[in-house]
Amino acid sequence: MSDLVFLPASELAAKIASKEISSVELTKAFYDRSEELNPKTNSYITLNRENAMAAAKLSDEALSKGEVLSPLHGVPIAVKDNLTTTDAQTTSGSNILRGWVPQYDATVVSKLRKAGLPILGKTNLDEFAMGSSTEYSAFGPSRNPWDLSRIPGGSGGGSSSAVSGHLAPIAIGSDTGGSIRYPAAVTGSVGAKPTYGAVSRYGLVALASSLDQIGPVANNVLDTALLHDVIAGYDAHDSTSLPHSLGSMAEAVKNADVKGLRVGVVKQLNSDAFQPGVKELFDDTIAKLVAQGVEVIEVDCPSFEYAIAAYYLILPAEASSNLAKFDSVRFGLRVTPEGNPTIERVMAATREAGFGPEVKRRIILGTYALSSGYYDAYYGSAQKVRTLIQRDLAAAFSKVDVLLTPTAPTTAFKIGEKVNDPLAMYLNDIATIPANLAGIPGMSVPNGLAKEDGLPSGVQILAPAMQDAQMYRVGAIIEKLYLEQWGAPLLAKAPKLEVL
Repeated sequence: MSDLVFLPASELAAKIASKEISSVELTKAFYDRSEELNPKTNSYITLNRENAMAAAKLSDEALSKGEVLSPLHGVPIAVKDNLTTTDAQTTSGSNILRGWVPQYDATVVSKLRKAGLPILGKTNLDEFAMGSSTEYSAFGPSRNPWDLSRIPGGSGGGSSSAVSGHLAPIAIGSDTGGSIRYPAAVTGSVGAKPTYGAVSRYGLVALASSLDQIGPVANNVLDTALLHDVIAGYDAHDSTSLPHSLGSMAEAVKNADVKGLRVGVVKQLNSDAFQPGVKELFDDTIAKLVAQGVEVIEVDCPSFEYAIAAYYLILPAEASSNLAKFDSVRFGLRVTPEGNPTIERVMAATREAGFGPEVKRRIILGTYALSSGYYDAYYGSAQKVRTLIQRDLAAAFSKVDVLLTPTAPTTAFKIGEKVNDPLAMYLNDIATIPANLAGIPGMSVPNGLAKEDGLPSGVQILAPAMQDAQMYRVGAIIEKLYLEQWGAPLLAKAPKLEVL
């Protein structure tokens, strides 16, 4: 039974559907492994055996009646802890929400339950999803299963390390500037950010509402697509939800071929400034596609140079507004100071005790950017840059079907290496941020181990808005080319985690 945890979710679902194994047996296997190994990786903030096993039992009962609720029926899943759940605390990685149990499920969580997927637990993240390393979590850093001294990316490092370490077969993340794709790249897993609005954000603890998007994490492209299909769709609770279907991602994966494919390489994101091993692997991916007859064209996106600057004005501005609701009155922590505890003093004491340093930094930046006299100079200018980036991408997609870039400039760095240098930390998102500013879909697929350190790297696929199926199609092609070379998924090369 223990070997089952290394199988893809699609194979596990097939075994459950054929009644070769039960959801209860499978959920127990993942739960036992998670209980043993989570002290090493800190992938989960909350593990909930009772609820997971009860949900698995319901899945088995439904199957016994002939009800197959989804293609992933009975397969257990991990959920990022910034999605509300009625049966477990939702902390968003912050002390200010520690112990808070919401009164409603996020729409994505409701969809998972209806699809018969038991939820193993809530995964770790940078506080309110602010960070690129999961070191800013109030519950301690998550660790990369490839090298426990290194970060698993951020902010969704918990979800990616859970999948990469086989503590969960699939997981849910959220992506505001690359928080699904960057962790996927540095842990050798697959992560996708759908088109903005393709997956409901209702029940997501908002960071920056115009940038946030929920998406799937898995250990191969097909599993990612199957999970995407489960969580996508219109939701009346989310005013930004797209009203129509974008089709089946799983079907796009199964029918992928290179015929007539045109791929763009972004001039500004193919730099020698990237880690040499990462750049070499990216060039190898391009060479493999060319050998298959794919047409590769270099495209110019001059406004990408300003993407990080614009992002770190828009994000803090929206975050400072979204986090204003954590005021000691309605959610989580309340600290009452000595002396005269006025509402203002209680609010200040609660925020001082509840928010971490990165959250305070971004609230101050955002409040300043939105303040009278500076709004046009900072926030207004950043929004103009956002429009220029969208125009660059529109021009590029008039020539090619998808764009390819390295997902991240480097492999996973050491824990603590950049925690005192926020600007260096922000640069890790240089390739992923444009997709959030433009609202287009993006995916990271493993493309090998860097020669310098033997750690995973990923290639990012960007597609036009609402062309998520095209992105999955190319992801499946790239994955197939590497499987032919490696003979097994990249995660099969990862060091074996052992119980403490």
